[in-house]
Amino acid sequence: MASVLKKDVGFENVPSIKAKTLRINLNPNIYGTFAEIGAGQETARHFFRSGGASGTIAKAMSAYDKDFSDAIYGVEKDGRYVSQARLKTMLSHEMNLMEERISRENQPDRLFFSYANTVATIDFSKRYKGHGWVGIRFQLDQSQKEFDEIIMHVRFKQNEARLQQETLGIMGVNLIYGAFYKFDKPRKLIKYLYDHIDKDTVEIDMVNFSGPNFKDVDNRLISLQLIKNDMTDAVMFGPDGNNLLPASVLYKKNILALRGSFRPVTKVNMDMLEKSYDIFIREQTVVEKNTIVVFEITLANLKASGKIDEQDFMDRAKLLCSLGHTVMISKFQEYYRLVEYFNNYTKNRIGLTMGVNNLIDIFDEQYYSHLSGGILEAFGKLFFKDLRVYLYPMKNAETGQIMTSNNIQVHPRMKELYKFFKYNSKVMDIIDYDPEIMDIFSRDVLKKIVNGEGGWEDMLPEGIAEIIKKEGLFQKKVVVQEK
Repeated sequence: MASVLKKDVGFENVPSIKAKTLRINLNPNIYGTFAEIGAGQETARHFFRSGGASGTIAKAMSAYDKDFSDAIYGVEKDGRYVSQARLKTMLSHEMNLMEERISRENQPDRLFFSYANTVATIDFSKRYKGHGWVGIRFQLDQSQKEFDEIIMHVRFKQNEARLQQETLGIMGVNLIYGAFYKFDKPRKLIKYLYDHIDKDTVEIDMVNFSGPNFKDVDNRLISLQLIKNDMTDAVMFGPDGNNLLPASVLYKKNILALRGSFRPVTKVNMDMLEKSYDIFIREQTVVEKNTIVVFEITLANLKASGKIDEQDFMDRAKLLCSLGHTVMISKFQEYYRLVEYFNNYTKNRIGLTMGVNNLIDIFDEQYYSHLSGGILEAFGKLFFKDLRVYLYPMKNAETGQIMTSNNIQVHPRMKELYKFFKYNSKVMDIIDYDPEIMDIFSRDVLKKIVNGEGGWEDMLPEGIAEIIKKEGLFQKKVVVQEK
């Protein structure tokens, strides 16, 4: 293996952008192409300016014109140019050309790469801040039959196209450098993407690693790192464990969201979802094929025991994914912030499935003291346009009474406000619930699992108990927070 780590000495742990590009340029093994669309050849420019680029850059191009771009890469099915599909097409096309045009016989030690980005910077009206897809396909060993790949989505926060272009160029350098010199430390690699960049200038809301050198990388944990490192406010991943771009998943969709700890997911959780979904899709404005269901976990919930336990997170994620669901991790402790986030991407119907105790918390003023308009401001955002709350009943542990929207107790100051939203059909009771499972709570199931007790298996959806036992999920002794 012609390791890129050899013949490279004398560089600092946090090198400048020029030092990074020069280190790559002076490495005789690294050789590839740059294809950048939409924001200029900002990344390639750094490599040209640092010197010695002839040893690294086989080709640098920018197909700005759409017809030229289509002539080179073909037409995408959705007709879009700033998309993950377009980026993958670019990476694949450019790497194929490298292999076709560069003889391995003459260049036996060359490690090929193709770097690409397709970006829309801020428009003249400054209504759309701009976003883009950035990626690299590369090899660390000439014998690799499959290339490694890192793909990410960025969302710009700056108000000038020039500044966004400069940020993109620096991040591109950081990505290429990280791919070759930090590939064995993917968590650090994503942190290094912000070298010489202020986090307030750009958001990374999706990263996926793939290929032989990343076979042990779980992209769900990478998503978690984006949240932990304040790179974004929310991340999503699908049943296959790969990270998804929230904007693409949620765009113009009807959204039904269920928040919980799912530690582990229980029959009650699934009954809440199934019964609220049946109501949701019967709403006049909801088209089922244009509807997405999201299981959401807040970062605060993941920190219930004081700090984020990554194994505990993965245990929850595996079970939800095994049931075929899309999972969202967010920093939105308050429901109104979650709804605000959804409203960034859709104007269609939004539904929140929750239990009685969650609804009571929503009407607690203490959660809104940081807002100048207090609870009224929060509710103006929460019940914006087409939002509905689908309320799952709760049995009072002391009296056995079934609590619904008709008999819950909110603070006396909130009664009139509650009545307003209740009688304007913003809160809808789930009435066909399963009364046989109302005594099931995730915290009780978890206690039994960690204490090695029996009798919890029937409290979970079909197949979940088997997965927990087979993979030893939730076996670690943890402090279970009482609620």
